[in-house]
Amino acid sequence: MPLLDWLNKQDAVRTVQKVPYRLLEAVPELSAGDPDTENMLIQGDNLQALKALLPLYAGKVKCIYIDPPYNIGSAFTHYDDNLEHSLWLSLMYPRLELLRELLAEDGSIWVSIDDREAHYLKVMMDEVFGRGNFIASNIWQKRYSRENREAIGDVHEYLFVYAKHPNIFKQNRNLVPLTELQAKVYKNPNNDPLGRWRPIPMTAQEGHATSEQFYEVITPSGKSYRPPEGRCWGIARATYEKLLSENRIYFGKKGDAQPNIIRYLSEVSGVAPWTWWPSDEVGHTDESKKEIHSLFGKTAAFESPKPERLIQRILHIATNSNDLILDSFLGSGTTAAVAHKMGRRYIGIEMGDHAQTHCQPRLKKVVEGEQGGISEAVGWQGGGGFHYFRLGETIFDEYGLIHPNVRFAALAAHLWFCETRTPLPKVADTPLLGIHNDTAYYLLYNGILGDRRPQSGNVLTQAVLDILPAYKGRKTIYGEASRFGKPRLDAEHILFKQIPYDVKGS
Repeated sequence: MPLLDWLNKQDAVRTVQKVPYRLLEAVPELSAGDPDTENMLIQGDNLQALKALLPLYAGKVKCIYIDPPYNIGSAFTHYDDNLEHSLWLSLMYPRLELLRELLAEDGSIWVSIDDREAHYLKVMMDEVFGRGNFIASNIWQKRYSRENREAIGDVHEYLFVYAKHPNIFKQNRNLVPLTELQAKVYKNPNNDPLGRWRPIPMTAQEGHATSEQFYEVITPSGKSYRPPEGRCWGIARATYEKLLSENRIYFGKKGDAQPNIIRYLSEVSGVAPWTWWPSDEVGHTDESKKEIHSLFGKTAAFESPKPERLIQRILHIATNSNDLILDSFLGSGTTAAVAHKMGRRYIGIEMGDHAQTHCQPRLKKVVEGEQGGISEAVGWQGGGGFHYFRLGETIFDEYGLIHPNVRFAALAAHLWFCETRTPLPKVADTPLLGIHNDTAYYLLYNGILGDRRPQSGNVLTQAVLDILPAYKGRKTIYGEASRFGKPRLDAEHILFKQIPYDVKGS
């Protein structure tokens, strides 16, 4: 398979290995809503944030959507979109690698892009995700009016779609609703009490037909039909007779035409998605700007948001309720807002200050019941919540040990999140971090028990166990070492995890 090459590509390929694992530090004052939520808003460099998520969410993200900088040669207010071409490629490659590792076996990734980098991105994604895992290049009509400023008006963008396993994606993806234009073929000329319907031809290619698909059909007028040469009836005789008894076979207005099966509009759950996404179905740039203006006003608006209906269509096709969504170029927060309203779990990553000035207040408004965008269409009335995080210290030093700058409270918060997927409710200042789902979690680290001598208080011994806050149920204890054998650990209902080897992120 041909590969894309550019200046310093080898450095880009090695970038992921050089990125250190970092702690995620909760910022409770910027979180909102349900404290038990798993939704996350992370402020920080998305490459480092994705690496921090890897030990926690590798292989668990159902749908990734990203809207990276388009490298269009202009500097936007909220991010730099004027990267030199090779730098843009080097920016994208390691991030796509990490996103691939986070994708679930039944997951898909959707990437917005325009003509300036689309074809280079397609070749790069073929390399990272596999050419055989390409699903489609959807065309989004971003404008509904004619663009006259260029030699040829630019009215579209692309949505590249790749799946971890295309066959699984095809089996699990959802249909999209019929538009009224598509539904016009369903009529009700006979006032059928079951509503609008259309005739579906009853013949099919002969292929692997059975003998039950070759039989004579007699119309109400007495006319006889058999399948044309090379074709068969699409249903077996028994099925035909059942449908006939239910008045589900149509013989034309005069009752003498070749049989058709009656398909009611109410039976059609949707149609397969296709690659043309018109603005009247999924929104356009004017719509998205109005959505942003209603949230932030015109002076603080984000330059290039996507309409909520566009993200809704993606999440509708690729996910179901409670699936996990990730957007590592969160921008103004549209993906997280739509995922929240649609009942999906989400992780949003944004580097700049507008993680706090735009994304956080937008999601807070969603929690409070904000009624813009798709809210009315999905019946959104508010609820749920999200936790706000910033990137903290690196977990490990160059020798693979816990970095000396990592304090007890920071490591405690990281371990608690790894175990429970929720932030630690308060700053940890005792070895008992808390109890979650009938399991108590302890951390022996950094002299928390008051003994600062090497290893003292960080090793599980009988003396240490005696002074730990008591809990009769299951216990998970992190420490440098344990002096108990497996029988004793089992007797005490202890699962011991050794630092640093059992700390996720190594």
